[in-house]
Amino acid sequence: MKIAIGCDHAGFDFKEAIKATLMAQGHDLFDAGTHSLDSMDYPDTAHPVAIKVESGDAQLGILICGSANGVAMVANKHQGVRAAICWENELSLLARTHNDANIVCLPARFISLEIAQQIVQTFINTEFEGGRHANRVNKIACC
Repeated sequence: MKIAIGCDHAGFDFKEAIKATLMAQGHDLFDAGTHSLDSMDYPDTAHPVAIKVESGDAQLGILICGSANGVAMVANKHQGVRAAICWENELSLLARTHNDANIVCLPARFISLEIAQQIVQTFINTEFEGGRHANRVNKIACC
């Protein structure tokens, strides 16, 4: 699967660990950065991930920052992007099955790496249920 991943400095360690896991599983990754622990602005990596998902160049995206709020706000500005903040595994499951979320946003300062890895695995391995949920998802876009 083609997956775009990005983070700010607070999410760097999580990104590197998640990226290694996904690469070992054979996924094709686009890494939007950041590539160090140096302070940076989260939109600089969130926009490229959202663009990859928006354009179809990536099937799913993963964004990580301290709270997940900033990257989610940026990603959700893009048409066709449905970015969900997930801090426990069940939220990831519901984001995919009920909301057809295509980017998961992880709050690195509030969850463990183990939980983050579980959330990502659930997110990438869960399909949208469609049905009654499709009607709702189709009402999300403003245009």
